[in-house]
Amino acid sequence: MKKRSLVLLTGLLLFSLISFSQSLHIGFKAGANIFKVDGQSFKDEFKFGYHIGAFGEIYIIDKFGIQPEVLFSQTNFRTGTDFNNVYPGGVSDVKGKLNYLSIPILFSYRPINLFAFQIGPQFGTLLNQDKNLVNNGKEAFKKGDFSLLVGAQLNLLKFKAGARYVIGLNDINDVGTSNKWKNQGFQVYVGVRVL
Repeated sequence: MKKRSLVLLTGLLLFSLISFSQSLHIGFKAGANIFKVDGQSFKDEFKFGYHIGAFGEIYIIDKFGIQPEVLFSQTNFRTGTDFNNVYPGGVSDVKGKLNYLSIPILFSYRPINLFAFQIGPQFGTLLNQDKNLVNNGKEAFKKGDFSLLVGAQLNLLKFKAGARYVIGLNDINDVGTSNKWKNQGFQVYVGVRVL
């Protein structure tokens, strides 16, 4: 029930912002994820993945706006050599991948038209479950992820280029409570406005 209320409230907020906005633009973007799953039982290394999706730009006044996005986003990881010691029945030194449907809602401050600072939350829903981490086939990761994004974006006419840092705020470990797992890393991207 809380999720439905949050989605409804977010939709109403975006609708009201669009109604009062000075400009609305829509576009597509793609880029690289340089992420890791941060936790005691994972290798402390960033791995490349990708993201692709759509974005909107809603500027309420000239310098302040909101940039909602819908992205397919991939995080690659490798478990540590002691994973089976931390989680009995777990598989050590194995590669894995997490695919998320991510919805960032970024607040933009544009001191000049060419450049914007961005910060905001990101909600993610896990689309795949890696059942090879634990020998009994148990799902190892929680279905939801919540992160904070901080970054900057260049605006070159209808083209965009940017970088951001993603900080996982909630524990995505669904195997046990001995340590917390969090997504974190960098995104770099390019995009183009179509409207």
